[in-house]
Amino acid sequence: MERTTVEFPRTFGWIGLGAMGLPMALQLRKKIQRDSVVYIYDVDETALERFVKAAVDENGNDIQDSIVVVKNAREVAENSECIITIVPEGAHVRDVFLTPESGILAANNISGKIFIDCSTIDIATSQSINEAISSTYREKTSPLKAFNPPCFYDAPVSGGTAGASVASLTIMLGCSPTSPDLPLLTHILSTMGKHVYPLGGPTLGLAAKLSNNYLSGMIALATSEAMNLGMHLGVDPKVLQRCFSTSSGGSWVNDTVNPVPGVCPEAVTSNGYEGGFKVQLMKKDMSLAIEAAKQVGAKVVLADAGLSAYTAASEDPRCRDRDSRVVYRWLGGVEPETEYTKKHS
Repeated sequence: MERTTVEFPRTFGWIGLGAMGLPMALQLRKKIQRDSVVYIYDVDETALERFVKAAVDENGNDIQDSIVVVKNAREVAENSECIITIVPEGAHVRDVFLTPESGILAANNISGKIFIDCSTIDIATSQSINEAISSTYREKTSPLKAFNPPCFYDAPVSGGTAGASVASLTIMLGCSPTSPDLPLLTHILSTMGKHVYPLGGPTLGLAAKLSNNYLSGMIALATSEAMNLGMHLGVDPKVLQRCFSTSSGGSWVNDTVNPVPGVCPEAVTSNGYEGGFKVQLMKKDMSLAIEAAKQVGAKVVLADAGLSAYTAASEDPRCRDRDSRVVYRWLGGVEPETEYTKKHS
């Protein structure tokens, strides 16, 4: 049974206003219609306050009157046609959806609602949430009225906080290219991202994201090692980075967030590694990717070394809570002086 086609939502719900969620939600609020309403919830009240203060429309006008802060996930779901979630781990996604009385599925009616989870979590949890939504809908809906089921899509994102702030994210959508929902989903997600890829079906967005983060983590580690090697051999880091950029060792990491402070002046790596994608999250995502590889029998020969490095860096007081490219610091890499270090020395 297919879900009834719906028009672009006029009410949105947003759960999770962390480093990625907050700028993504701000982009959504900026680009949807002025009279649309966004219901927001986060366990961190200061995050809610930051969002309300920062929200403006595309002309820069204050639009706080179109934002409603609610006290739990259930209230978000009850008031919204489209609910977007982005939280750190699978356990948090389960809490958001399944907590009795206050979770999303405690809502009185979920008929026709669109659920989009942008979290990077394990595939099994995403599958179980999808099944729980379907089961709850059947339990709460009379067979005679079961004509407009809810839908759930995994839609993890890539591009970091910088990409989230300017809506240039890549969004990996667990949806078939032939789904009748795809045009609507693309319209919604394009308010936050530049590239929306339908990966084929449920959980395949997560499959792509875990594969991507495994690759990204390995590239960042390899770039850190290569930069450190070249610098110890006497090469200037900025010259080395430019050389890599036009050679076979080039990558997005090298060009955009080179791990060596000062090489990419605007990147978090030149700002004390503050902000960005925390090293603990890279450890988590690498672990999820490696576990997924084991489950399907995909050989990953770099896995143990990569995970070991990010685990150690995440436990190092000099690195913990900093951007994952801080693995360069953990390696003992030379850190040139930057404007940040001058101010904080």
